[in-house]
Amino acid sequence: MEKRGQGGFFYHAQQLEIFQQSINAHMTVSPSNIRPQPDQIMVDIADYAANYLPNSKEAIDMARYCFMDTLGCGLLALRYPECTKHLGPIVPGALLHNGARVPGTDWQLDPVHAAFNIGAMIRWLDFNDTWLAAEWGHPSDNLGGILALADYLSRTGQSAFTVGDILHAMIKAHEIQGILALENSFNRVGLDHVLLGCSDLQHGIDFVAQHTGVRAEFGGVHPGRGTQNAL
Repeated sequence: MEKRGQGGFFYHAQQLEIFQQSINAHMTVSPSNIRPQPDQIMVDIADYAANYLPNSKEAIDMARYCFMDTLGCGLLALRYPECTKHLGPIVPGALLHNGARVPGTDWQLDPVHAAFNIGAMIRWLDFNDTWLAAEWGHPSDNLGGILALADYLSRTGQSAFTVGDILHAMIKAHEIQGILALENSFNRVGLDHVLLGCSDLQHGIDFVAQHTGVRAEFGGVHPGRGTQNAL
């Protein structure tokens, strides 16, 4: 065929040929439903998240300050209607008895939606802690999920979490996100730093399922940024 520029027949024929070659290459590989072994770094992170108990007095003191500062950022955000219009139960008045509480409000919600509410409050003003390394981020964003789940499990009698447990979880979340950010700059290749929070997403899903009997499903994917969420 005669070449007629990028929009012509020749160009599209080339693209179709390349696409067909790609399909043929994949068809020659037998599909497998056997889950591959996880990378060792993922095993190390999961082991640290599940089994390590922080015992540094300095780390615990700093986590307590961070806890108070993060809650302060969230409470201040409640003064802004542009923030509060996104909060509360999805259906007005649909509260959950012994649900996870949203600080500064009367709402008791399921732990997933409570985590969104708390996380949105914390992040709204962009004042919460900042970690600057090869990649930047706000590790206290993790408190939304930590606080909502701990409060829900405690109020429903499934477990009994203390403030000390919250601080331990915050330390580990900060360590995981912070250390991964030291030498990995995701923004340079067009990825969002929220990617650092996805390293233990599967572990978080498993933890919620173990304690509540509810398994979250993978939710939205953030186009061009390599991150996703689970609901």
